[in-house]
Amino acid sequence: MASAAEQLAANINFGAFAKAEELKARIWFTLGALIVARIGAYIPLPGIDSAAFAAIFSQHAGGVLGMVDMFAGGAISRMTVFALGIMPYISASIIMQLLTSVSPTLEAWKKEGESGRKKINQYTRYGTVILAMVQAFGMANGLQSMAGPSGGAVINPGMMFVFVTVFTLTGGTMFLMWLGEQITARGIGNGISLIIFAGIVSRLPTSLGQLLEQLWAGSISGFTVLLFAVVAVAAITGIVFFERAQRRLIVQYPKRQVGNRMFGGESSHLPMKLNASGVIPPIFASSILLLPLTVAGFYGTGADTPGWLQDAMAYFGHGQPLYIVSYIALIVFFAFFYTAIVFNPEDTADNLKKHGGFLPGIRPGKNTAEYFDYVLTRLTVVGAAYLAVICALPEILIANYAMPFYFGGTSLLIVVSVTMDTVAQIHSHLLAHQYEGLLKKSKLKGRRG
Repeated sequence: MASAAEQLAANINFGAFAKAEELKARIWFTLGALIVARIGAYIPLPGIDSAAFAAIFSQHAGGVLGMVDMFAGGAISRMTVFALGIMPYISASIIMQLLTSVSPTLEAWKKEGESGRKKINQYTRYGTVILAMVQAFGMANGLQSMAGPSGGAVINPGMMFVFVTVFTLTGGTMFLMWLGEQITARGIGNGISLIIFAGIVSRLPTSLGQLLEQLWAGSISGFTVLLFAVVAVAAITGIVFFERAQRRLIVQYPKRQVGNRMFGGESSHLPMKLNASGVIPPIFASSILLLPLTVAGFYGTGADTPGWLQDAMAYFGHGQPLYIVSYIALIVFFAFFYTAIVFNPEDTADNLKKHGGFLPGIRPGKNTAEYFDYVLTRLTVVGAAYLAVICALPEILIANYAMPFYFGGTSLLIVVSVTMDTVAQIHSHLLAHQYEGLLKKSKLKGRRG
């Protein structure tokens, strides 16, 4: 027999959506915020010669800068006020989460609940400002040294340009960070992920057009396009399958007598996702790999470029063995690291014991925590392998067949996962709205009775 929640979910339709005023307000707010983020990606940085910079960028777009530009939603190729994107905030979040694991003070804040989370978020914002200023300063110096056939990228180089660039780019990153937090609090879905999602999706039509132009011009064959389409469909299917996969652990509650009646004795299940870390590992891994190379990419391959920098750019180019190995290693590391943050076996076992629940055949307490850790480790191994294959294999194909970055595994994973997460949140809001409607009807019937 279907449960009440399943029956209610089956009855959700467009009529229920039309009546959910709060949900519609959240969706409109999210759309409006994303439109603002996209508008900012077209506001040029002061002092930049757009034509000269576009010519220079086209020479290096196939390397690391193309990948950075994908996460920035095309803001780097146009050199706009959002050129740094949200990556400094992601890097600061990585640093804070790593410090939380080794710092007793931060660990204590984490256990304080909402107040501790606010303190950690505040220090994450401070870290974002510092990282953004450092990257913006390096980017400003790099822009001043860039020159192409049509001249330099900067109209009037100097200290004033550096100051304005650092101030503008840092402000753009902080605005995106604030916008992402507002979407999370007042909209639908995770704000930071949605901003990256919007940037990737906005470039898909252009990338498809370029792909068709290459096909008509004969620079790529129809077989290559067909092969990539098959890989993309297979990747999307795999993402949907693995993101929805979960291991359900049966939880039993003992019977207890209250007066002359018996309560409890019911069984439930504890769902453990195969990929509990979601899209965080690929984003974090890309952020770590792109952070030291973001500024270096702007120096190109000029005669004044240091030798070690040229070697780093060559070794960490897309499709290179060192880049792929580092990318996979970071994905695996962050898959385990972030899973350990979002799911604590000891806390889960203690909460289960406090409520009288237990796993059949396993003693409550320490043994249950060890079993949780055992199951979670096995699931994370499979989940990390899935993320590594989904993200690394298309990157190799992109490097070998000159496909746009926007069809890569990381971009597909972000687009599909964020879409699924947002739809799930919309579904949850609709369920809550339906429950509220049922409660109001029952209260009215009770008063009439």
